[in-house]
Amino acid sequence: MTKPIGPICNLDCEYCFYLKKEDLYPETKSFRMTDEVLENYVRSYIEAQPTNEVVFAFQGGEPTLMGLRFFEKVVAYQKQYKRRGMTIQNTLQTNGTLLNDDWATFLKKHKFLVGISLDGPPNLHDKYRFDKQGRPSHQQVVDGIRCLQAHQVDYNILCVVNECNVQKPVEVYNYIKSLDVEYMQFIPIVEHFGDGDQVSPRSVGAKQYGQFLSAIFDEWVQKDIGKIFIQIFDIALEAWLGYNPSLCIFNETCGSALALEHNGDLYSCDHYVEPEYLVGNINNQTMQELIESDFQIKFGNDKKDTLPQYCLDCEVKFMCNGGCPKNRFIKTPDGEDGLNYLCQGYRHFFNHIDQPMKLMAAALERGQPAASIMAVMQKRRASKNQSTKRPRRKRRRQ
Repeated sequence: MTKPIGPICNLDCEYCFYLKKEDLYPETKSFRMTDEVLENYVRSYIEAQPTNEVVFAFQGGEPTLMGLRFFEKVVAYQKQYKRRGMTIQNTLQTNGTLLNDDWATFLKKHKFLVGISLDGPPNLHDKYRFDKQGRPSHQQVVDGIRCLQAHQVDYNILCVVNECNVQKPVEVYNYIKSLDVEYMQFIPIVEHFGDGDQVSPRSVGAKQYGQFLSAIFDEWVQKDIGKIFIQIFDIALEAWLGYNPSLCIFNETCGSALALEHNGDLYSCDHYVEPEYLVGNINNQTMQELIESDFQIKFGNDKKDTLPQYCLDCEVKFMCNGGCPKNRFIKTPDGEDGLNYLCQGYRHFFNHIDQPMKLMAAALERGQPAASIMAVMQKRRASKNQSTKRPRRKRRRQ
């Protein structure tokens, strides 16, 4: 992914870890990617691809601050350098507040997939997501969503799960659905401090996160399979079908989500934009040389090679694979380093969905849609509710 405007953003979200990355470049006056770096990036990135399907991902900061002209150049360079038969997909992660008809027309024309950040209804979203003057951003985000919908732009919602909205999973889910959203993902906020296991008050509790996902899953599995698509549910189904999870945090190894800064600096991962994880600069080496460097290969393999025995023996290891390395900062019950802070939540959730996932996997293997299990799940819920309502007989006194 590339960050053409570095950490610069028009919002001042309280939990955003990337706003602080401005400190990495204290002498930089402008964080805007130059045309020279952009062209070099597009050309080098295309040359490094082993297949004819290429995905460019633009994030920030807030990438729309670069303006439409920048992205028109992106598309022009892609057209100039792509190989015959190559398909290029662009994704754009935005807070949505600057979107308008001009943006939506461009995004639709060039088939961008847009991710918009929304943390739930106004009272939950605006708790942490506000502008530089402290003003709420919720309505602007919803206006941006409506603009994309009006122009039929493909988009999904990214909901950051924090200590506040984690307490209202079904409310958050139903609210996002009420906006006619079909694709969503739920990303936990884990802010780690120091060398111990302390996290910020904003951080989601591990078990809370698992319960949050489980509550939404229970709604989805009875009503919305095939209608609403939730990233972690789709990835889980891959694993239950026997495939290696395609999302980097659940894959055996990582290292494919490198982060490119505005000046051409390439870091091992978006979550590791720190001096010690600087792979190099695309103005000095080709993208392929950097991606295939011993440094980056080791970074990717370390996820698997440093997995604690506790994880290797875990019943949901096939799905979790230890989770994202950035969150592996607590000790196992045996005192071994490297356990994921979210372990308790992941185990709760993946065990909770085990039976429905097996039913969906079996249905797909029979050539039936996954949605065919909804009737079964509805009956199970009705039966469970009936049993809890059944009055108990009073014991007769002897």
